[in-house]
Amino acid sequence: QVQLVESGGGLVQTGGSLRLSCAASGRAFSLYNMGWSRQAPGKEREFVAAIRWSGGDTYYADSAKGRFTISRDNAKNTVLLQMNSLKPSDTAVYYCAAGPGTSVTFSTSRAYGYWGQGTQVTVSS
Repeated sequence: QVQLVESGGGLVQTGGSLRLSCAASGRAFSLYNMGWSRQAPGKEREFVAAIRWSGGDTYYADSAKGRFTISRDNAKNTVLLQMNSLKPSDTAVYYCAAGPGTSVTFSTSRAYGYWGQGTQVTVSS
């Protein structure tokens, strides 16, 4: 069982940066793959970034490549999403996710069974 709490969302202007943080409680955080997805009003949820339990492999959606960076600190049970060059299209609620590190795939939301409550990111034009 893993509990996830996101923080770091807020209002930022186009071109700005935000760093989202996800604090995990529970057992064996280091054995979980971690990911971030987002959902904008009226749109389907989009899986934007993920990182393997070891930190040795990462995934980014095309919309996030070159602008977002996912990282983790297993000693602190934390996963971060650094978002740069933000655009109004990045406006969404961002959700942290955890899934078993034994999963063959880690780059889709189907590989994740634990989700946080979300944090709002708003990018103004």
